[in-house]
Amino acid sequence: MQSGSGLVFVNGIRLYIHRFQPASARPSGLTVLLLHGYLDSGATWDLVAEPLARAGHDVLAPDLRGFGESDSVGAGGYYHFPDYVSDLSSLLDILAPKRLALVGHSMGGTIAALFAGARPQRVDQLVLLEGLGAPASEPSTAVDRMRTWLDDMRSLDRTPRPVGSFDEALDRLARRHPQVSRAILESRARLLTRTHSGRLSWAYDSMHRTTAPVPFHLESFKCFLRRITAPTLYVSGGVNGLRLPDEAERLACIPSTLHIDLADAGHMMHWTAPETLAERLLRFFATQPEGRPASPR
Repeated sequence: MQSGSGLVFVNGIRLYIHRFQPASARPSGLTVLLLHGYLDSGATWDLVAEPLARAGHDVLAPDLRGFGESDSVGAGGYYHFPDYVSDLSSLLDILAPKRLALVGHSMGGTIAALFAGARPQRVDQLVLLEGLGAPASEPSTAVDRMRTWLDDMRSLDRTPRPVGSFDEALDRLARRHPQVSRAILESRARLLTRTHSGRLSWAYDSMHRTTAPVPFHLESFKCFLRRITAPTLYVSGGVNGLRLPDEAERLACIPSTLHIDLADAGHMMHWTAPETLAERLLRFFATQPEGRPASPR
């Protein structure tokens, strides 16, 4: 169902945008931008994106920098949350959507929340799929994190990480996501690997495996949450999801939030329960509050 997919030049790198836009659907005027999580890619939103597109929404799922078909950062660069937020802002300058629903899963949810707090006028509706920031880090960990990062960067080999075979890639995904069926994982593995110089490898920059040098500053993140003005849907994945111990406290910082729980979906809910998730998203998108016109761009 993808149409119009391709590369967009943003902040000196190329981002690959997966676009889902069926010709037969009547356009709704809403752009839905889907942000993937850590070690994932925009391609694996397909099971959710297609029903959203059939409803008439213009659905886009970028590969974030260093993932999928997008460029990795050059020598001397790194992957910090502000980099992703800047990429998102520049991408929206290009797309110039009339109305925007921003959806983020896990790491993508943190990026979406940061952007929605910094540029609240640009987001009409916000959806966070177990994406409320990383666990809080004590300031005392800062020195050790920096030391570990320096060691990681000294020994880093950025050659694409090889995988012996497709079955090996599938087995690794199964160990990482034991709650996800093997049939689903097989389709996801084909989207998360690529052939490089005749060898199968993971489709992400190995720099993503290094320890981030800066601790996650929870109180600063809460300030972004408090600045969000868009109606917000928070979706959790039940007992097998990735639930933060202070989840309720963080959610309380967002002025207008609806929380739903997909009881058996787990953290990778866009893989395990795509039909249910898409249905809940469509229901939420249909509830544009009265008195909230499309945001000025």
